[in-house]
Amino acid sequence: MLSPERLSLPGPEYLAQRHVLTYMEDAVSQLLENREDISQYGIARFFTEYFNSVRQGTHILFREFSFVQATPHNRASFLRTFWRCFRTLGKNGDLLTAQEYHCLLQLLCPDFPMELTQKAARIVLMDDAMDCLMSFSDFLFAFQIQFYYSEFLESVAVIYQDLLAGKNPNTVIVPTSSSGQHRQRQPPNDCSPLDGVDASVFYQCLESLCDRSKYSCPPSALVKEMLSSAQRLTFYGFLMALAKDQGINRALGALPDKGDLFVDPEMDQELEKFSQHHSPRKKKHMVLLKPESGAESQVEQE
Repeated sequence: MLSPERLSLPGPEYLAQRHVLTYMEDAVSQLLENREDISQYGIARFFTEYFNSVRQGTHILFREFSFVQATPHNRASFLRTFWRCFRTLGKNGDLLTAQEYHCLLQLLCPDFPMELTQKAARIVLMDDAMDCLMSFSDFLFAFQIQFYYSEFLESVAVIYQDLLAGKNPNTVIVPTSSSGQHRQRQPPNDCSPLDGVDASVFYQCLESLCDRSKYSCPPSALVKEMLSSAQRLTFYGFLMALAKDQGINRALGALPDKGDLFVDPEMDQELEKFSQHHSPRKKKHMVLLKPESGAESQVEQE
């Protein structure tokens, strides 16, 4: 069934919004790269399986970073896959460093940039050393904000610095490159004025940014609600608030609420099936018994 959104937009605009061309180009590229194998079962089946994997979110597994971050759906799929694969770390209470979390990310995306991992860790650790330990849930929600809203946060950093310097932030330039190469960002020195910037002015700048940005931004209404109780805030204080806000998490739609973070019945069921299928089976041994009558008999024992 077509969604109401599909019916309200012109065809080309809807296709562009859903990045259909990105997936068509990738599918054709995969088809040409594996044409010898695909010829055995047909092109139609290949496209069916490809777009089923896109719908299920498994299409980003072991792909290059430029593809993983190419669309909002890809980013959300990667976040959900990372959570489902490694949630047992949080369930067991394990604490890891930024480097160790980066190794986990590279298991799913071999060329995942360390820079993004470090930025996510900085949201959690603030002024602590980067080799400090972090819980899975703290890192995951910080990583979600940093990864999914990467371009938005680049512009927010510029706005924050402009406000600190007393400049007009309306001249901020929104990032336009989606090639996966992220500009080096100097962490805002929010220790200069310890109390940060005026929250209401900061929000007005963010609202203007979201209105003109071509990239994913958190819902303005939720950001306004989040900042409504603050008079002033620092840059990393804002990032931490974003990471902890469950309304923004629900709007993004990749991860469950924090209270349900370690609950995944579907994955648990699959793991149980896998465990039962691969668990060693008991072998039957033949044991010789010698009854008093002298007649030997064989009995099976497990």
